[in-house]
Amino acid sequence: MKNIVKLARLSWRYLWSRPLAAVLNLLVLTLGLAAITLVLLVATQLDDAFERDLNGIDLVVGAKGSPLQLILAGVFHIDAPTGNIPLREVRALQAHPMVAQVIPLSLGDSYRGYRIVGTTPDYVQHYAATLAEGGLWQQPMDAVLGATVARGIVRADRAGEPMVGAAFVGSHGLGGGGHAHGNHPYRVTGVLKPCGCVLDRLILTSTESVWMVHETDMATDAEDLALLQAEREVTVALLRYRTPLAAVSLPRQINSGTSMQAAAPAIEVTRLLRLLGVGADVLRAFGGVLLAVAALSVFIALWNAVRERRADLAMLRMLGAPPGRVAGLVLWEALWLAALASALGLLLGHALAHGLGWALQAQGLLPVSGLVWVPAEAGVPLLAALVAALAALLPAMQAYRTDVADLLGQA
Repeated sequence: MKNIVKLARLSWRYLWSRPLAAVLNLLVLTLGLAAITLVLLVATQLDDAFERDLNGIDLVVGAKGSPLQLILAGVFHIDAPTGNIPLREVRALQAHPMVAQVIPLSLGDSYRGYRIVGTTPDYVQHYAATLAEGGLWQQPMDAVLGATVARGIVRADRAGEPMVGAAFVGSHGLGGGGHAHGNHPYRVTGVLKPCGCVLDRLILTSTESVWMVHETDMATDAEDLALLQAEREVTVALLRYRTPLAAVSLPRQINSGTSMQAAAPAIEVTRLLRLLGVGADVLRAFGGVLLAVAALSVFIALWNAVRERRADLAMLRMLGAPPGRVAGLVLWEALWLAALASALGLLLGHALAHGLGWALQAQGLLPVSGLVWVPAEAGVPLLAALVAALAALLPAMQAYRTDVADLLGQA
């Protein structure tokens, strides 16, 4: 054990005897590992978010248009909806014998960039979300804030003040900055606990609230208001099948026999992940190229180091160091690089993921964080050690196989 410690200390000194080469090798190896860490973090979190938000949703029904856009808008709330659908057709779906549950969603307004979603309490129950304080909405213009929304509002203008009972005014449009509905303020009745799902980023209210805001703003007289109420619409309906056979026939019935469009989340998300996978593969390949360059750079540096240290190696052999210990000195130098690059690569990868997550959340998109650890990251140090060991293999063999007499003659 003492010999290993001494060997590690000596190799550490040898490593930093050439600081410029050490820093260059460390930088390239770190960048490669950071790129791979970033891919692991983002891909794992996005997969988890997709799986979590889609859980229990068999079909998404909305206005005709892009099926993928319908899924992104209706399930993940990261795109504009394709339009509205008649309420009477949604109620017909609720009565369909193959449908177990229909959750209507009405979109169109936002507050500080957070989307206001008109729905029913079934939407909260679907994700098994619980309240941190207050209660669910009981009447029109009551609202419940998701955990991320509540934190954002507190940071913005309500630090130290209770959220329940606070009033706010929504604005038209999903991105904020639209016409403010000043005549219809919402009252916060509750705040949800963090669920790690899409509800964290939403403001929930009753569907009647959304209808009330828009109908009174659009109507010019009582007759016009009555007409709007008779032709009420929702934006999206989330369906859960009563029987697996519904997956075969129901989407076709909706697409061909109604004015609505049905999109299967599993199909569209698979297509989306395939598109995202191209970018992930590019970034992963970039990290692989950096690792290959780092391996070549480490190999050249160690090869030259063995040639430059003939006198030192000869002295170690004369003092009784066996060939394996001399080869281990070269290997330890490479492993020191791998250990440092692993730590720095993981830190940089997490920092990049956190910065990306901050940018995505600022746009109200999918949550990504650098403050989480995914099991696949355990392979990053192993990958670094493998790259370093492969790079050190030939230099270590050179040091091992050279006879002490040759070393003394060349020293």
